[in-house]
Amino acid sequence: MIFVVAPHSGSPGKGGGSTRSGGRADGRRSAPPAQDPRVARRFEELVEIQRTADAAQAQVEQLRETYGPPSEEPWSEQQTQTYETAWRAWRDLARDVQAWVTECAKEQGESRYDAEAGVTKTARHPADD
Repeated sequence: MIFVVAPHSGSPGKGGGSTRSGGRADGRRSAPPAQDPRVARRFEELVEIQRTADAAQAQVEQLRETYGPPSEEPWSEQQTQTYETAWRAWRDLARDVQAWVTECAKEQGESRYDAEAGVTKTARHPADD
C-alpha cells in the first residue's frame, strides 16, 4: 500500500509509513506521490489499532503464563472471566485491523499483503522507517 507520511517521531499517533515509489522505464525511481492527509491519517490510525491489538495479545499471553494451563490446575471463575475478556478484546481488535487493512488495500489498489506488511512493520518496528 502506498502511504507517504512523516518519519516516526517515537510518540503515539505519529507512525511512519511506507514511502515506496514506482520505478521508471529508465530504471530510476520516480518521485513519491503527493501526500494525501486522509491516507496518512488513516494509516496512523491503523498503526495505533495494530499496536493496541499487539498489546492485547501480550496481555493474553501474560495471563496464560501467570495462570498456567487450566488442565493442570483449574482456573478460578475470576481468572476465567479475566482471560476470556482479554482474549475477546484481542480477537475483536485483530478482526478490526484485518477488516480495515483489507478496505484500505482495495481503496489504494494495492495487495492486501503489502498493506498489512506496511502497517505491522510500522507498528512493531517504528525505528526501521
